[in-house]
Amino acid sequence: MKKIFHLSSCSTNQKILKEINPGSDVQLQDIKGENIDAKTLDWLKEKVGSYEALFSKKAMKYRGLGLDKMSLTEDDFRKYMLEEYTFLKRPFMINDEEVFIGNSKMEVQNAAKSFNAH
Repeated sequence: MKKIFHLSSCSTNQKILKEINPGSDVQLQDIKGENIDAKTLDWLKEKVGSYEALFSKKAMKYRGLGLDKMSLTEDDFRKYMLEEYTFLKRPFMINDEEVFIGNSKMEVQNAAKSFNAH
């Protein structure tokens, strides 16, 4: 699978997509229009080790709902991400068995190398 889950209204995600320059064989999915599905989220969790690693604590709703004051379990992280796209770290970039999560400079550079390897 070659897929990038992103938020099209996010300027950072737009910049990252330009930097990565994914080929036509890479499917782009705007998570605001179509949130990630449970099967893919579970697969990503297996790759990175936890749902918490996929969860964005920077989301405004994280504090707004008081989640920052709660002890969230792995099941909680999974539930919130499936209910609301805003809780997903983004972008999620999948190149076959390689997974890149988030917008750190190193993560984006590694994703760009992976997607543009010949």
